[in-house]
Amino acid sequence: MDFDFSDDQQQLRDAARRWVDKAYTFEHRRAAVAAGGFRREAWDALAELGLTALNVPEAHGGLGLGAVDAMVVMEEMGRGMVLEPLAQSFITAKVLAQYAPAAVQADWLPRVAAGEALVVLAHQERRARYHLDQCESKATLTPDGYALTAHKSIVPAGDQADAFLVPAVLDGQIALFLLERAAPGVRTRGYLTQDGSRAAELEAERSPATLVTTEGLAALELAVDTGSAAVCAEAVGVMDQVLAITADYLNQRKQFGVAIASFQALRHRLADMKMQLELARSMSYYASLQLDQPAEQRRRAIARARVQLGQSMRYVGQQAVQLHGGIGVTDEYIVSHQFKKLTQLEMTYGDSLHHLGEVAARMQATAGVVDH
Repeated sequence: MDFDFSDDQQQLRDAARRWVDKAYTFEHRRAAVAAGGFRREAWDALAELGLTALNVPEAHGGLGLGAVDAMVVMEEMGRGMVLEPLAQSFITAKVLAQYAPAAVQADWLPRVAAGEALVVLAHQERRARYHLDQCESKATLTPDGYALTAHKSIVPAGDQADAFLVPAVLDGQIALFLLERAAPGVRTRGYLTQDGSRAAELEAERSPATLVTTEGLAALELAVDTGSAAVCAEAVGVMDQVLAITADYLNQRKQFGVAIASFQALRHRLADMKMQLELARSMSYYASLQLDQPAEQRRRAIARARVQLGQSMRYVGQQAVQLHGGIGVTDEYIVSHQFKKLTQLEMTYGDSLHHLGEVAARMQATAGVVDH
């Protein structure tokens, strides 16, 4: 299999990297966190680069690119720990293009592509943990359309978004709805998360919503898998930077008159970090390459990738802090923020234990495991 990137993909990576290096330095990011964890001007800049249009179909004003292109961009977003939720554009474009009626696509996809509409996935409920089939939100059919009553948690940039993709139970099964933040009965309460990004609680009380599809669970699984693939790529970008910064620190820090990079035990730790990074990179490629496969094959691949990524994120982040010593946990130093970013990514769309359970459940039919 050819793992070389095309010239177009390399140019896309270079453009994203130049923007991160110029407009999203660590100092820029700290200022963004202090300002609330989301900056509309940064979002507009991503749109100007064409990144919000990346996988929107060309018929709706997008670039019509695929999962590997999105992966390349998300790696670069990870390098800068970009706070603005670009992956939500990929999720929205994927789900609407595959499941939404033509009228909904025509209304929303051009705005998503242009960056004019930030549409985010709002699926997490307090009792559901990571189980997508557990949903207490309700939708009812009214003479004017659909009315939605829901309470969703940790919605990315929820108090800044223009609309939400919200799963809710309709006639006994999960359906997926598009809910505008400006709709009557919608309330959001924003807050900062551990890594400095912005999230919100979302409440809707009999709010008018647009039906995207009655195949809500299948659409939600696609959304979460798309988000998980983005998490994998973003984590690889973060770990790339962590490893480079740690190696540089070991070459500069001196003990007993020599750089501590000369100590064999520390070199072994750094080599193990590099090994975990490359394992994560290969599984991130695997996840993105499987995104367009049939649902069961895609879900199995994503779960496998997330297990390895979770292990790698924990190891690389923890070792970076250990090798830096006390400075590795100070707020003024970038490694502490990278550690928090990796810790939060590991829990996004399901932590490692959840995904390990998903892998194990799918092995029963093929590994001779029988549930007694």
